[in-house]
Amino acid sequence: MEKRCKAHCLVVSFPAQGHINPMLQFSKRLEHKGVKVTPVTTRFISNAIMSGSSSSSISLQTISDGYDEGGIGHAESIKSYLDRFWKVGLQTLDNLVEKLSGSDCPVDCIIYDAFMPWGLDVAKKFGLVGAAFFTQSCAVDSIYYHVYRGLIKLPVTETQILVPGLPPLEPQDLPSFIYHLGTYPDFFDMLLDQFSNIDRADWVFCNSFYMLEREVADWFAKLWPFRSIGPTIPSMYLDKQLENDRDYGFSFFMQNNDVCMNWLNDRAKGSVVHVSFGSLVDLKAEQMEELAWGLKRSDCYFLWVVRASEESKMSKDFAEESSAKGLVVRWCSQLEVLAHEAVGCFVTHCGWNSSLEALSLGVPMVAMPQRTDQSTNAKYITDVWNMGVKAAVDEKEIARRETIESCIREILEGEKGKEIKRNASKWKELAKEAVEEGGSSDKNIDEFVANLVLSRSSC
Repeated sequence: MEKRCKAHCLVVSFPAQGHINPMLQFSKRLEHKGVKVTPVTTRFISNAIMSGSSSSSISLQTISDGYDEGGIGHAESIKSYLDRFWKVGLQTLDNLVEKLSGSDCPVDCIIYDAFMPWGLDVAKKFGLVGAAFFTQSCAVDSIYYHVYRGLIKLPVTETQILVPGLPPLEPQDLPSFIYHLGTYPDFFDMLLDQFSNIDRADWVFCNSFYMLEREVADWFAKLWPFRSIGPTIPSMYLDKQLENDRDYGFSFFMQNNDVCMNWLNDRAKGSVVHVSFGSLVDLKAEQMEELAWGLKRSDCYFLWVVRASEESKMSKDFAEESSAKGLVVRWCSQLEVLAHEAVGCFVTHCGWNSSLEALSLGVPMVAMPQRTDQSTNAKYITDVWNMGVKAAVDEKEIARRETIESCIREILEGEKGKEIKRNASKWKELAKEAVEEGGSSDKNIDEFVANLVLSRSSC
């Protein structure tokens, strides 16, 4: 009789790089522990991504979002896209599970991006284990949960918002969909719908680690079988359990890594400011100009990632005029840059993946949140973890050049910067400990795998 595989998980991610990367890293951890893992994303995304140098044997399967040729960019509206994806995605995931049920390793579990709660419906239809995966922080997830349950009333009128396990928050510390109520209503509805069926999930995972968000993790654990399993950073930057795991494995952008690394190699330790606003954020042209002047005024070395779609907002002569101090590139490996000893400061939009990377690599931050969860992440970076300073904005919500210059100098030269650097070293060590053998996240993954194998053997 042919031997069956130990266990088989489908890992179904929302079609965005900030979701695919952490779920793929979690997949690698599961594979390392003997589980067969099949990541699933949309056909459009599968055709758009560029394979990296990852040594993982994991291969993708695809479902349809109803827009196989162009993804969300081809949809009439966000609502049209989500409505169609929710219908076609569910059906094609159903078909995929059906197809694999006749293979030598049928599916035992669907780990689904919490943005797509219909993944749990498919799991339950086939009698499979269903596990939600939150790609945002525990704190942000808790805020959305409290809004979903009506425990945070909208619109917010209080000057202070109290949520169990979180520090007191001001309205501007809340995710932008709540603070600026009415912006992107369809995405906001999707964020609340994450909790529509979560009480039926067998597991609830979050890309965080216990010591980072202990209070809110404990609170969630009273509601659901909740486990933190992060940070989902390639292993060679943390515990090195996964040999040659140096990158996420997929990217939507061509990278200039050699140019960046060679440039950084010529800079002194801790002397470079890295500037990046991730794969999605579009800065206002006015903010781009203020940032450019802030970097100039700081007189520090800087490596600035400006995506091709953002280049038109930058002064045509800026890169050339600043070449003695700065390097402007369209994209690079953020992990490699942040891990380089020359980098002493990270000017960031505070996306959760970027925040976790900086925490895990011990790089102090200048927080310039723009939208979605970033304002909450910035609150934690500055006031809870003491990992950075926030660039204050004016009535137009623009951080001015003087503020940006001051923040950079504070990190690199100021007394507060020294304290932040000490904290950065502490969080770097705690992130590593979480994923090391016997660490909190490692034990949580072991528990899940053991239960998965047990449930298969008892079938």
